[in-house]
Amino acid sequence: MADNKYCLILAGGNGTRLWPISRTVKPKQFLDLFGTGRTLLQQTYDRVAQFIDPSHIYVSTNVDYLPLVQEQLPEVDDMHILKEPLRRGTLASVAWGSVFIAKQDLQSILFVTPSDQVVLKEEQYRQDVLDGLHFVGENDGLLVMGITPSRPETGYGYIQMDDDKPLCSDIFPIKSFTEKPDSEFANIFMQEGNFLWNTGLLCFKTSVMLENLFHLVPEYRVEIPRMMAEIESADEMLVPESFNVLPNYNMDVNILERSENIYVQRGHFGWADIGTWANIGEDAPSDADGNVLLDTDAYLYECSGNVIRMPKGHTAVIKGLKDYVVAEEGEFLMICPRRDVAAMRRMHTDTKFGDPKS
Repeated sequence: MADNKYCLILAGGNGTRLWPISRTVKPKQFLDLFGTGRTLLQQTYDRVAQFIDPSHIYVSTNVDYLPLVQEQLPEVDDMHILKEPLRRGTLASVAWGSVFIAKQDLQSILFVTPSDQVVLKEEQYRQDVLDGLHFVGENDGLLVMGITPSRPETGYGYIQMDDDKPLCSDIFPIKSFTEKPDSEFANIFMQEGNFLWNTGLLCFKTSVMLENLFHLVPEYRVEIPRMMAEIESADEMLVPESFNVLPNYNMDVNILERSENIYVQRGHFGWADIGTWANIGEDAPSDADGNVLLDTDAYLYECSGNVIRMPKGHTAVIKGLKDYVVAEEGEFLMICPRRDVAAMRRMHTDTKFGDPKS
């Protein structure tokens, strides 16, 4: 029987929410944040290559990051790297990847994963993803993977599953999506018990995704056939020029929340999204006082709940600090309350051109 399982790794984001460690020139997916010897992108590839044929794994990235992908994944040839000329959001990336892979294999079943996540139980991850791929292979729907919340997190999206109508083990119809609720609703979701964190991991037949794009997003009705035709161009791995005119749309809002055949699978593999400093503070391994040292040497006195990342050769010596981020990279040292996302955003905006403002 032909192997029709494929994977698309999304590696084009600029990761600015982890500034100053993650920057536009080298975003978080290309960093080894935890001192494992492998970057987040490399770990994602290693994880997927255990159960999907490497010849069926594709990486979607911004054309500016092509040298980084080639350096970090030398086993992936240029024919498996989809180069986007500019950022157009997750929907455009998944659309182009689906078009390209469908052109290679009309029966293809695709697993889409971001490149900046942490998975704690890799064997369970393998089994859950294979179960999800099997389900969408037998059913014409879109499947998103969810994780049972361990806390009332306000930085993640939530999926409400219809747990009264299980379709098979741990797969359910979806009742609703909620993007980053406030703390009151996050607590309610925890108490209800039928809400899952939205991991952004997707499984679907490429033909089903293309059908959803055609019917739910009018801007794609002309562009998808054009993309199919332009795959025959001289540089077939460069996203076609028509990509530039696509709107910057979100996958969840424009497809998943509007599709009639949408399902959620409850995963059991232990998961964290390395999206913000606050997420790292909650999910990364910490010392007895809750301090997270990201591949960093430090002497801490009467400190708790901090996230600290220093360059190699630098040592932090800190006393009396609680719930802060201390992060140094290049010319910038940031010290900011861990949960003050708005302040971090302002700092990045004010310093992005190397011109700090008071």
